[in-house]
Amino acid sequence: MEKQSGLIRKTNVRYAMLALVFVNVMINYLDRSNLSVAAAALSKDLSLSTVQMGLIFSAFGWTYAILQIPGGLIADRIGPRVLYAVCLITWSIATVCQGFARGFVSLFGLRLATGAFEAPSYPINNRIVTSWFPNHERASAIALYVSGQFIGLAFFTPVLVTIQYYAGWKGLFVTTGLVGLIWGLIWYFFYRDPLDHPRVNAEELNYIQKGGGLIEGKKIDKTQPSIWKWINLKQVIGSRNLWGVYIGQFAMNAMLWFFLTWFPTYLVQYRGLNFIKSGYLASIPFLAACAGLLLSGFVSDYLIRQGKSIAMARKTPIIIGLVVSASIVGANYSTSTTAIIFFMALAFFGAGMALISWVFVSILSPKHLIGLTGGVFNFMGNLASIIVPIVIGYLAKDGDFKPALVFIGALGLIGACSYLFLVRNIEPPIILTEEKEPKVLSAS
Repeated sequence: MEKQSGLIRKTNVRYAMLALVFVNVMINYLDRSNLSVAAAALSKDLSLSTVQMGLIFSAFGWTYAILQIPGGLIADRIGPRVLYAVCLITWSIATVCQGFARGFVSLFGLRLATGAFEAPSYPINNRIVTSWFPNHERASAIALYVSGQFIGLAFFTPVLVTIQYYAGWKGLFVTTGLVGLIWGLIWYFFYRDPLDHPRVNAEELNYIQKGGGLIEGKKIDKTQPSIWKWINLKQVIGSRNLWGVYIGQFAMNAMLWFFLTWFPTYLVQYRGLNFIKSGYLASIPFLAACAGLLLSGFVSDYLIRQGKSIAMARKTPIIIGLVVSASIVGANYSTSTTAIIFFMALAFFGAGMALISWVFVSILSPKHLIGLTGGVFNFMGNLASIIVPIVIGYLAKDGDFKPALVFIGALGLIGACSYLFLVRNIEPPIILTEEKEPKVLSAS
């Protein structure tokens, strides 16, 4: 063991585990976005109509959102090492199989499968960060792994385009699927929970545990009620604080799914930009969102280290970010491409700041229900993947996109208000037993 000034220096294995999660998130989003790259050639080869392609685009969101709560329950019962490996391998197999789809039914079913197998991923991410990181480092850790989705979308989309150019849409699905299959094996080989990792020392474990990290990982307290009971679901959907977080997450995801679905169409069809040029410009808001996310995470943890209250340190960046996201409306009053991209990037920067909201799952959830709470949280947020694209399509059906941007901006303000007025008292959660006797968890 390393020693410094006669003292044993703690290891920093937690950062290596975070790097593994970061790669998981990048692969996760590559396998969500590969269809958008393949869509034009795929729809032509398989003779798919615009309506059919719309249904195929939505298929991922239906199963992904619906299975968030079951995914959270599973994350509370099965360790991240095994469960994440299974998820990576199964959704990657579904991705490879998309390269052999022969029509609407097979492709639609495979996109449903991809969403289903990816469903536990973010509850697992939250479980890992809660196990490996103390409270005062947790927002930064969340910001770092979530940034993987924006880095993947900003930098790897050109890679996907290049793969399709040389290998066709079938080769695109096969290649991205094989990457996930290989990484699933690497994950299983390298990841361990804190108490099981051979390279972590007692000093790092003490540091994590004293800071509120749940180093026991998947080891559930047998004295606590089973997570499979309805009373536990009632608890995580009956909390006013958690509802404030759920609404805020829906508002943030509304912005995300605008950029994942309608943004390129907005630039080309409603703003008249060249398709190739719009492809490069579309990466700017994703980079801005990544910057907002990282800034928010590090500022939030800095405030904690300065002795500020948890409520102030965690809520302030999120509220500011959601308010800033409403600036997307400014594009309605802009005519130059530069101004339009500026307002889009500013709005997504704000949404990125709000993405540290996962930290509230750790703060407000009963310790034995972190996976379940994360599942409900992600379900509520990902309802935006189903609702928002449909609403935008309806609002813009007459060729005017301005009402759609007002809709997105208004949701940002609603999300900020939910944190201001619903997330009020951040206290240790109460466990409800079957006899309905409240039992307060000791503070970390």
